[in-house]
Amino acid sequence: MECSCTHKLLDQSKVRPAMPPERTTLPLTFLDIPLAGPIYVRRQFFYHFPYPTHHFIQTTLPSLKHSLSIALHHFFPLAGNLLCPPPPHKPFIHCTGEHSVSLTVAESSSDNFNHYAANHPRHLKDLDSLVPELSWSTVDGGVDETDATFVFPIVALQVTVFPNAGLCNAITYCHVMDASCCSHFMKTWASICRSDGGDTTLLEKSLPSYDREAIKDPRGLETVFLRDHFMERSAWKDSLVGKTSKSIIRVDNFFKATIVFGRNEIEALRKWAMNQWGKSDESKSPKYLSKFVVTCGFVWTSYVKTRYRDDDEEEKDEYFRFAADCRNRLDCPVQKNYFGNCITQCYASLKRKELKGEGGFLKAVKVIEGVIEDMKKEPFKDAEKWKESFQKTFVLGSTVLVTGSPKFTVYETDFGFGRPTKVEMVHDLKCMSLAESGSEEGGLEVGLVFRGDEYEHFMSVVEPGLQTFKS
Repeated sequence: MECSCTHKLLDQSKVRPAMPPERTTLPLTFLDIPLAGPIYVRRQFFYHFPYPTHHFIQTTLPSLKHSLSIALHHFFPLAGNLLCPPPPHKPFIHCTGEHSVSLTVAESSSDNFNHYAANHPRHLKDLDSLVPELSWSTVDGGVDETDATFVFPIVALQVTVFPNAGLCNAITYCHVMDASCCSHFMKTWASICRSDGGDTTLLEKSLPSYDREAIKDPRGLETVFLRDHFMERSAWKDSLVGKTSKSIIRVDNFFKATIVFGRNEIEALRKWAMNQWGKSDESKSPKYLSKFVVTCGFVWTSYVKTRYRDDDEEEKDEYFRFAADCRNRLDCPVQKNYFGNCITQCYASLKRKELKGEGGFLKAVKVIEGVIEDMKKEPFKDAEKWKESFQKTFVLGSTVLVTGSPKFTVYETDFGFGRPTKVEMVHDLKCMSLAESGSEEGGLEVGLVFRGDEYEHFMSVVEPGLQTFKS
C-alpha cells in the first residue's frame, strides 16, 4: 500500500483564455447558491505515456497550454473567481481578461506509475500529492472581517509526469459547476488538444450555455438558500483561516481503493433483487432496477457491515446521499450543455441494524429506488430543508455520499494519449466515487476510502456476497 515519494516542480504557469471574455460577471442561480463556497471536487486522469520528461516538456506541454487557452475562451468563468460578499449581496462569478487558471507541472520521483493508477488500496496522501491546491482569500474587509468578500478561485490544474511511464492530469474545481459541466470542459480541452488546436468542430457543436433564465425558481427557493448561505458564511472566518482545498480533506492513515463490478455481477445483483422484491411484495415491485440502484445498495450494505462490524449502536441512523441531474426533469428542460449546477439532493436512510441484518441488501435497494422515484415526480421536494437534513445526516448519523456518475463517461477523455488507464477521485472517508468501468463495458467502478485493515474486511463481505447472489 505504501508508495510515498516526492515530486519535483518543473513549471508553474498562469493560462489565460485565448481572448478576453465578453462579460466579466456571471450570476449564480438558486441551485448554485447551496454550493457557493469552499466546496471543491478533485479528479485525476491517468494516462500511459512512455516518454522521458524532456519529451513531455518540449512537445506535449505547449499543446496542453495552447488548447487549454482555447477551451478557457469558451469556459471563461473557470479562469475567474467565485466572490461571496457580505449580506445581503448574492455570490457571483467574476472573470476579466486578467484572470487565469493555474497549471502546475511536476515530475514524480516514483518509478511505479502503475501503483498510482491501480485499483488496489493506495495511501490517500500519495493520491493527494497529485492534485493541485487552491487557496482562498478575503478583500475589502476593513477592520471588521464580517464585511469582507471571500474570494474562491474556481479551477486549478496539475500535470505530474512519471518519466517513461505515464501522466496524471488532475483538476481541482469549485462546485459552482456540477460534475456534468466539469466533464464537458475536460472533454472539450482534450478534443482541442488531440487535434492540436486545429479542429474545433466538436467544440462548436457543444458550446457551454450560460443562459441563467433557463433555471426557473417558482417556489422562491433562492430566498431560503441565501439565508442558509449567509448563516454558513458567518462561520467561514474561523473555519477557513490557514486552510486550503487540500487541508479540508484528511489524508493521514487513509487508503483509497477501487472495486470493479462487472456486467455479470451487476446483472446477478439486479436479478436477485427483482426476484426477492417480487416475492415479498409483487404489487409494488418495479419492472426494472438500474445498475446504480443495485450496485449502490450492495456497496452501502457491505460498507456498513464492515465499518460497524463490532459496533452495538444498532439503532443509529445510516444515510446514503447522492445528487441527481435535473436537466431533463424540470418543467422547462435545460440544455445538456448548461454551465452551472442543475442537480438536486437525494438521501435514503435506514437503521444500522436493518443494513447489517438479514435482507439488508434488498432493504437498501428498496429505499434507494423509492428516493429516485420520488425525485422523478418532484425534483425539489423538501428542498427548503436541505441544510437541515445535511446537518442531521452528518452530525446525528453516519453517511455515505456519492460523488461522480457513470453517465459522465470520464474514460472518453482523450488528450491524444489514448483513453485514460484510470480515472480517480480524491475525497474523504464519507464519500463513495462512482464511474463507468474503464476495462469492461457495462461495468462500474466504485471508489472508497478505508482506514487500516478495513479494505480486507470489506472484501471479505463483498466477495462471498457476490457469490451468493450469483448462485
